[in-house]
Amino acid sequence: MKTLISKAGFIPTSLVLLLCASAALQAEKRPNIVLVMADDQGWGQVGYNGHPLLKTPNLDAMAAEGLRFDRFYAAGPVCSPTRASVLTGRTHNRTGVPSHGKRLCLQEKTLPQALKKAGYTTAHFGKWHLNGVRGNGIPVLGDDLNHPGHYGFQVWLSVTNYFDMDPLMSRNGRFEYFKGDSSEVIVAEALKFMKKQKDSPFFAVIWYGSPHAPFHAHGEDRKGFPEGKHGDQLGEIVAIDRSVGALRQGLRDMGIEEDTLVWYTSDNGGLNIDPDSCGHLRGHKGSVFEGGIRVPGIVEWPGRIKPTITDLPASTMDIMPTIVDLLDLPEDSMMSVRDGESILALFDGETPKRNRPIPFIFLRNMALIDGNYKLLSTSKTRNDSWQLYDLGKDPSEKNDISAELPERFAKMKAEAEAVMRSVEASAEGKDYPEGRVIQPERSAFWRDMEEYKPHFETFIRLKPDFVVPVNKSKERKGRD
Repeated sequence: MKTLISKAGFIPTSLVLLLCASAALQAEKRPNIVLVMADDQGWGQVGYNGHPLLKTPNLDAMAAEGLRFDRFYAAGPVCSPTRASVLTGRTHNRTGVPSHGKRLCLQEKTLPQALKKAGYTTAHFGKWHLNGVRGNGIPVLGDDLNHPGHYGFQVWLSVTNYFDMDPLMSRNGRFEYFKGDSSEVIVAEALKFMKKQKDSPFFAVIWYGSPHAPFHAHGEDRKGFPEGKHGDQLGEIVAIDRSVGALRQGLRDMGIEEDTLVWYTSDNGGLNIDPDSCGHLRGHKGSVFEGGIRVPGIVEWPGRIKPTITDLPASTMDIMPTIVDLLDLPEDSMMSVRDGESILALFDGETPKRNRPIPFIFLRNMALIDGNYKLLSTSKTRNDSWQLYDLGKDPSEKNDISAELPERFAKMKAEAEAVMRSVEASAEGKDYPEGRVIQPERSAFWRDMEEYKPHFETFIRLKPDFVVPVNKSKERKGRD
């Protein structure tokens, strides 16, 4: 047998080849990917951002040991839009989801579809809210034309919208009732899924229903907080934090934490029920001021990412392009017109340069973020409503500097107008091969849908306190 000589002595050629093959396999090993999203958790509602009452030791540890974004943004100031952006890398108005309770266009290219093609096993757990069904969360139907499976999720345990204690859910169309806090329930179910994955990497999306109204927390979780809904909402975040601890420990127990990327964020800014939900930022959920769109953002991947804090502006629209870049997936995994960019360089301690501003469009409102500068309008069709802020000097958006920087102001307004024209074309379906949107839009309360009525008795049998709402005005107060 031929041998190679090193300073350490003789090494058989077969062993060298085996080591080379092993190294190649290691180089090709793809990480597991877990995307976690809270529902209505504001930028200020984490311990590491200085909340005066709330302790989040697990999120704090995750932020200290991973990549912490101090300027991470939800693509929309309400939930369905941001969820659409995560799955597409595009601003939500392009995708058929201009506001909450709209269905995601089936002609979109999605992240789970791309990962499924790449050999990942894909799963969704928790809140869906991309099928155009409104009202409090109930099980997603197996024959729903917009259930998670139609977008690339092979496994799904999902509800239509926000959900709370003792959830009634749908596992690929089969109804199941669970006892316990909803955040802990879906993390436990996600960990069961992960333990079964031996032959392929997994992609798991965990979308909490908390701390959205109506706010129900265990007594122990709300101790030390104000009475009423304020304390209950903070208590729900305590449970979220505990479930994050269970997720991190579960990955360690399986010995896969080094090979797993976990990306944590929220779907929009905080609620004014907690005066500290957005920290020092202006605005709340529903607003394109910082308080409505800036959210907690953390990426933890012990096998690659070293502890880092960045003030680079990034958004939920960047998640898909970053993962596509990380895995070197084909460019056509994504739509050719998109708004997010890869921020993969941050994973290695480098600072990427953004090629274009980050757009935010919601109803009559629009914002454009370019570095520290933010252009904003609360009525984008009115020329006198545009404002310009320097977030580096004025993070609370108190001082409009448009008159001081007329050239910068004019440049960003022109960019905003170009984005609006492009988004309008996308919304009409111009980005799709068909040149139009095929599936009709849907936005309906489930209590009025004929598809759900045959299942009400089953829901009541499985969950004795299940109630079919009779007052639509009360249901709307939940604000999807």
